[in-house]
Amino acid sequence: MLGAVLPGTGFLAAGRRRLGALTLVVFLALVGAGLWFARGHVQALARTALDTTVLMWGVAGLAVIALLWIAVIVAGYRMLVPAHTSRGRHLLGGLLLLVLVLGVAAPAVAAGRIILVGRDLIAQVFDDGRSATVVDRPNPFGDKQRVNVLILGGDGGAGREGVRTDTVIVASIETATGETTLFSLPRNLENLPFPESSPLAKVYPDGFDAGSESESLLNAVYRNGPAQHPNILGPTDDPGADFLKLGVGEALGLHIDYFVLANLDGFSKLVDALGGITVNVNYYVPVGGEPSTGALPDDYIKPGPNQHMDGATALAFARGRFGLTDYDRMARQRCTIKAIVDAANPTTLLARYEEIAATTENIVSTDIPSSALNDFVDLAFLVKDAPIRSVVFDTKVINPAYPDYDLMRRLVKQTLAPPPSSSSSSPSSSSSSAGTDDAAATSSSAPATGASTTTTTATPTKDPVASLDDACAYDPVAAQKALAAGEPPTKHG
Repeated sequence: MLGAVLPGTGFLAAGRRRLGALTLVVFLALVGAGLWFARGHVQALARTALDTTVLMWGVAGLAVIALLWIAVIVAGYRMLVPAHTSRGRHLLGGLLLLVLVLGVAAPAVAAGRIILVGRDLIAQVFDDGRSATVVDRPNPFGDKQRVNVLILGGDGGAGREGVRTDTVIVASIETATGETTLFSLPRNLENLPFPESSPLAKVYPDGFDAGSESESLLNAVYRNGPAQHPNILGPTDDPGADFLKLGVGEALGLHIDYFVLANLDGFSKLVDALGGITVNVNYYVPVGGEPSTGALPDDYIKPGPNQHMDGATALAFARGRFGLTDYDRMARQRCTIKAIVDAANPTTLLARYEEIAATTENIVSTDIPSSALNDFVDLAFLVKDAPIRSVVFDTKVINPAYPDYDLMRRLVKQTLAPPPSSSSSSPSSSSSSAGTDDAAATSSSAPATGASTTTTTATPTKDPVASLDDACAYDPVAAQKALAAGEPPTKHG
């Protein structure tokens, strides 16, 4: 038994000192190297875990080590068993030997299965397919100071035709520090512009228009754009995402490098795979309900701090809108993203890896090429410990029906600009701080009816830049006020 736990000790006990010492030294060296690598080179380990070729070699290496370990156990038993052992004791020894062999083989098989699941996940999600907006190159980040990723939440699923992206968030990540700013756009944003150099600017000179107003909103671009103009961007596996990357990038004055689309139909499974998430709730959040028909919610999530939610509850928390605004929902979705980041710690990911991987395969698509994975691993370790800010383009900042894209670009530029050095700032030359009121900002506004437009001075009524920790914190005053008002009516109440 000791020879199974510490390979080589069985040989030493049998008098085979050189063989035993060599086996024990090799074993201890492998264990020591593994512990040293795991403790001091976590990022390198994560990089290795995203290389499909290395993973296949890892499975082969794991099999070789397991077979050698089993051989050492069997050989040690044969060396140690007395020559005149009775048949009954041989049977007992054989059963013990079988248990020891299984004790090595079972973990090796489980680890190999996890590695193969991870390899399949990487190969499927990061399949290096065709994209009209990504050029795959050996050094994808290069000397970029920021990487901009478009995060989309799609509502595709059973009983739905096509996909509407009700969640549109750009994560702008500083490559040197991992500091992240989330720019949230309302789903009902109209007249999405496109870069002049894009063929989309020629077919949509006044911004995206699919005919009716409801089909021309931001959340309809993914579905309706490619339907109206198939193949206009050339070969691509996800034309809707390319439409949005170009349009949202133009709206914010950013180059969108990559997109990640999560289908909300499977979102709850991902949360369950993570073991749930924990969020703060400051007001009653409806579960279900349909604002357009007036159908009441089935239930409400009550206000309270540090509420641990399973997948179904988290999905309701992220999507609930009855009696609330799109901007309330956008705020909760950002907090949901933060909660997922917090829940995705290494221990949880390892313990639930197979379930998480299987779920992710079915709900996530992206145009991030495999060549960029190593850079994203390094970036992820920075993002995990860096502050996350949030900028919301709500009605206090823009009018989504008549959006001032120049104002939006200025706010983005101010938010991402490095703070001015004290030596160069002066009352006459210093710029306004990121996201603060811009007295010079103008926006085009128009009445709901009529064709004429007027230009008026527009000043955001609040600072649109906020720490996500603050925005997602528990507000006891607001929560107590909501509780005192009582739970809203439900269709069962």
